[in-house]
Amino acid sequence: MESVEAFETRARKWMAENMPPAGPEFDRYGPAVGSRTNDEDLALVARCRELQRRMYDGGFAGICVPEEYGGQGLTPEHQAALNRAVTGYEFAAYTQMPTFTPCMAVILDFGTEEQKRKHVPAILKGEEMWMQLLSEPSSGSDVAGALTTAIRDGDEWIVNGSKIWTSGAWWADWGLILARTNWDVPKHRGLSVFMVDLRAPGVEIHRIEMLNGSREFCQEFLTDVRIPDSDRIGDVDQGWTVGVRWMYHERTVSGGSPYVTMPVGRRAEGSGAPDLVRRMREAGRFDRPDTKQLIGEYRANELVRTALTERIADQIRSGAVSDQSAAIIRLFGGLSSTRNMTIAFELSRSTGAAWDPEVDDITGIGYLMRQVSCIGGGTTEMSRNVISERVLGMPRERTLDREVPFREVPRGG
Repeated sequence: MESVEAFETRARKWMAENMPPAGPEFDRYGPAVGSRTNDEDLALVARCRELQRRMYDGGFAGICVPEEYGGQGLTPEHQAALNRAVTGYEFAAYTQMPTFTPCMAVILDFGTEEQKRKHVPAILKGEEMWMQLLSEPSSGSDVAGALTTAIRDGDEWIVNGSKIWTSGAWWADWGLILARTNWDVPKHRGLSVFMVDLRAPGVEIHRIEMLNGSREFCQEFLTDVRIPDSDRIGDVDQGWTVGVRWMYHERTVSGGSPYVTMPVGRRAEGSGAPDLVRRMREAGRFDRPDTKQLIGEYRANELVRTALTERIADQIRSGAVSDQSAAIIRLFGGLSSTRNMTIAFELSRSTGAAWDPEVDDITGIGYLMRQVSCIGGGTTEMSRNVISERVLGMPRERTLDREVPFREVPRGG
């Protein structure tokens, strides 16, 4: 196996010769903000597909993916080296989350040989973009309370229901979906996971407009969607076994996944500290002690989050701690993001409360949406439960639906 040092040297040389330097639009890769049009979003998606294919052809895609599925079969240390090498260059941000993790990671963990050979190479080439269909309008973060139903019909499953808060479903190709296949057992025991073609007959995608003008989140309506049994992931009614690992991969998307390529020092949403410094300099307030103190706190939160993610991810990979410890990353990420949005609002003063829609500055909207970071991807309250019960071993919270057949669980309406 090539040494990490030799790999990084080769990667840096290849990046300099083949990848464009990161331009002003670099930090705008990712979930859309209100000021970006649909055409601009689709152009960025196409650009990311192109960059991903370029990485694949150059031998720098899927660093930790086995070679038989199109990857490089190397180690997390090699992936970390690539993250250093890609810093300063454009990269395929749209293809990283949730396509590479958690979706591709789940396929690698639980997929059949045929499923892996069909989809993993296509993902690594940028030909398939994946989304995760988990949350439902009636269950929120309680994904095990899924009402979307899959009924077997010979070699197919007929799926009916609705999923919501799916980022990028309107331009994606495939999705992983958690559906109920058995109503006569407790809720965690009657679930199954399927791969679904998002362009299949019966899949209707509606976009949701957020407070900041973004329409990246979607709601999917599935009406008599037929999914072949060959597209089932894991055993029938054992979807929660898949789901637990799925949640682990989702909680480590902020830098702890060996499948994600991300420039060093940059989370999925980027670092906001340089932008705050620029704004304060323009406003003539950067030299104030209180301004520097708040920006320092903001940057410290970012650095601690990065270090915490790397440390816990390393411990999980080594077996020193349970993979449930990923909830610690989720909890700190949610709380630190909320605090940083509050800091940005405080520094913006009046422009954070009232802003010019023609100016690309949405600090005020960001403040109003700050609690999203404690809700999306599973609430921080749920992370606290996971930490207390499954990491610290404290008594489980009492619930009324344990050991009760799911069809007998009372539901509103």
